[in-house]
Amino acid sequence: MIYLDNAATTKPRRELLDIFQKIEGEFFANANSDHQAGREAEKYVAKARSIILDALGVMETHRVVFCSSATEANNLALKGFAFKHKKRGDHLIISNIEHPSVRECACQLRDAFGYDLTILNVNHKGFVRPEDVRQALTKNTILVSVMAVNNEIGSINPISEIADIVHRHSRAVLHVDASQAVGKISLPYSDIDLLSISGHKINGLKGSGALLIGKNIELIPLLSGGGQEYGLRSSTISPALAYTLALAVKEAVADEKKHGRFISSLNSLLRSYFLKKENIVVNSPEKASSHILNVSLTDKKASVVVEALSNQGIMISSVSACHAKAASMSYSVRALGRSEDLSKNTLRISFDYQTTMEDIEVFIQALDDVLERIRS
Repeated sequence: MIYLDNAATTKPRRELLDIFQKIEGEFFANANSDHQAGREAEKYVAKARSIILDALGVMETHRVVFCSSATEANNLALKGFAFKHKKRGDHLIISNIEHPSVRECACQLRDAFGYDLTILNVNHKGFVRPEDVRQALTKNTILVSVMAVNNEIGSINPISEIADIVHRHSRAVLHVDASQAVGKISLPYSDIDLLSISGHKINGLKGSGALLIGKNIELIPLLSGGGQEYGLRSSTISPALAYTLALAVKEAVADEKKHGRFISSLNSLLRSYFLKKENIVVNSPEKASSHILNVSLTDKKASVVVEALSNQGIMISSVSACHAKAASMSYSVRALGRSEDLSKNTLRISFDYQTTMEDIEVFIQALDDVLERIRS
C-alpha cells in the first residue's frame, strides 16, 4: 500500500506501539490511586506533561490537560473559556477555514448559547490577515481561534502576528488548533494561550490529545466528575496514551527540520507535475505546509479517481476525512475564491516522513493511467 492521506491520520511509530503495550500491561493501575501501583502509573503521566512542555518550550508558562483528541481539546478551549468568561464578554472570532471541531463548536455557542460570532474570511492564499483580526476585535471579544495549518490546503496562518495583535489590542485570549502544525512548522508556543494537539497526526496513537493552557487562564470543565486534570477533564487517564503522546510530540519537534526538508522535496516534485497538467488546478498556496498538497480536477470526477487509485493500493482523499461522509465540497478551497465545481472536485495528497520518492513516482504514473482511462 502507498499511503498518501497523512493529514487524515499517520501510521503510529512501531516503538510507540511497543511502549503503549508495555505501560498498559504493567502499569495499568489508576494513576489517581494512593497505593504504590497507582503512584507508579502517575509517574508516567507526570513525565508525559514535562516532556510536552519541554519540547514546546513552555515549561514555565503552560500546563497540559490530556484529552481524547484535538476535537475534545478544541471544544474544551472554546466552550470552557466562553462559559467561564461570559460576564466579561460574549464575542468570539474564528476564520472561515477552521476545522469542523472549532467551526461547529463556535456556531453552537452562537446559536444555542447566544454568543456573538465573527467569522473572518481568509485571503486568496488561504490565510487570515492580521489586520482583519485587529478590525474585528471589540471590547466584548474574549476569544480568538485561528488554526496554525489548514488541514485541507495546508495554508499557514501568521500566528505570531495574530498573537501580538490579540494581546496588544484586547483582553481576549488566543486559541490555536495546532493538529497539523506540531513537528511541521515552527510556532511561537509561548505566545499562544490555548493550544490543541493530536497524537495520531504525528505518528502517535488515536485517542490521545491534549490542550495546553496558559497558567493564568481559567476554564469551566465540560466533563464533571472526579476532578482529574486540574479539575478540567474528569475521567481515569491512560498513562500509556499520555506518555506515547508526549514521546510523539518530542520526536516530531526534534525531527521537524530534517523531515521538513525531505517532505518539501516530495511536495515540489508532485507540485511540478500538477502544474504541467491542463486539467488540474493547484489549490495549495506556494508557501503552504509541505505536508499537504491540494488540487482540483477540471474534467474528471475526484471521487472516481480516489476510488480507482484505492483499488490499486494508493490512498489519497477527496475531502477532509473529518467531514468526508457528510460534505461534498471543500469549504477551504471555496474560501480561496475557487468555483463551486472546483471546490467539489478536489484531491488532497498528504505526506509523512515515511513517504518515499518512489511512492510519489508510482502515484504519478498511476494517476496518469487513471486520468487517461476513466471517463469524465
